[in-house]
Amino acid sequence: MYQVGSDIVKKAARVASICLMMSFAGVLASCQTDPDIDITKLGVETDPPEVLYNQGLANIKAGNMSEAARKFDAVDAQHPFSDWSRKSLVMSTFTKYRLGRYNEAIATGNRFMSLYPEAEDADYVQYLVGLSHWKQIPTVTQDQRSSVRTIEAMQRVVDNYPNSEYVEDAQVKMRFARDQLAGKEMQVGRYYLERKEYLAAVSRFRTVVEQYPNTNQIEEALARLVEAYFAMGVVQEAQTAAAVLGHNYPDSQWYADSYKLLQSGGLEPRENSGSWIARAGRNLLIGS
Repeated sequence: MYQVGSDIVKKAARVASICLMMSFAGVLASCQTDPDIDITKLGVETDPPEVLYNQGLANIKAGNMSEAARKFDAVDAQHPFSDWSRKSLVMSTFTKYRLGRYNEAIATGNRFMSLYPEAEDADYVQYLVGLSHWKQIPTVTQDQRSSVRTIEAMQRVVDNYPNSEYVEDAQVKMRFARDQLAGKEMQVGRYYLERKEYLAAVSRFRTVVEQYPNTNQIEEALARLVEAYFAMGVVQEAQTAAAVLGHNYPDSQWYADSYKLLQSGGLEPRENSGSWIARAGRNLLIGS
């Protein structure tokens, strides 16, 4: 039989106390098998919130963004709804954005916004959420849900924080996202046009003209409408699309091509005021 000294008994008592505080079975098993376990290896932060927060800031300064995010998350996990937690959520959103962990940044930012929509840094956090969506926007050949979410997130910056310093860039990012959405519609529209599925093509080009009138796709959309309607023999709509195109973009190559196409059929641009194209044309901005 082994002699158990009083120091060993005291160590065992401390370990047992730690084990009782751990709610998950894996940690408990480790405590039972390793009396000298280092709880910091388990990701358990025991420092006060202000210490953890300042450690996070120090890690940012040192360029250790992953460690900084871990420190800030520990503050929120252990001291939720506190002032330190509020500040840590801001910094956690920022560090995750910088790390390219965009979905995590969005989740953390949305948690902050649900708790503190009127806080001093709310505009910045909402902007970071928008940027995290914006960074995930793919090419127009792929699904554009990130473009939709960018617009939604950045619109909240504009609507809810109109005096924010981030409003101007939020609007820039929304314009880019709308260009992407319009570009996706154009890609599908051209696909149908090439296959002579003119009604399906017109539907896509019409979406661009009506929903994304001030994007970089509008000139081609109008020209493609001329092409599709001309191919179907819907002369008035083809003439109207060309007239709206020429009125807003008279020096455009798309207008020159549309004019030439109409001339090949003995026609010229002529606006029908009752056409949906004419109505939509009133929303266009010259040179947009």
